[in-house]
Amino acid sequence: MFKKLYFNIKNFFLIEIIRGLMLTLKYFFKKKVTINYPYEKGPISPRFRGEHALRRYPNGEERCIACKLCEAICPAQAIKIEAEPRPDGSRRTTKYDIDMTKCIYCGFCAEACPVDAIVEGPNFEFATETREELFYDKEKLLANGERWEDQIAASLKLDSNYR
Repeated sequence: MFKKLYFNIKNFFLIEIIRGLMLTLKYFFKKKVTINYPYEKGPISPRFRGEHALRRYPNGEERCIACKLCEAICPAQAIKIEAEPRPDGSRRTTKYDIDMTKCIYCGFCAEACPVDAIVEGPNFEFATETREELFYDKEKLLANGERWEDQIAASLKLDSNYR
């Protein structure tokens, strides 16, 4: 009997609708939390894993020493490396390809690299019209590294305490 009376009173006075409207009014006058995406961008974590990039040393020399650890650890087998020795005895890559259609953005390649040569940069806007544009070669990876070097270096510095 009491449950039925309570149910009828709730329906008669439209309690649920009033509670919903009060909740709406509560948030109506607060500061908005949405952003206008293409024109405003939200903050990105230093650990964000976006588009891959190959880095250079400040003197312009490539960091990659062709140890092939990134190729070995990649679970998707998206990385292919070819290397040859240089006249001074060190090894450098002649071919460094990443098939981004296979990549699962796990970040293992960046973690395995002993010299921070391969990193996943801050760029998340790299949509393409064809599949072939997602096959990255050494030149494209180095260009990404040059384009994003400042942000990559800042992210690595912020993350250095946890590595």
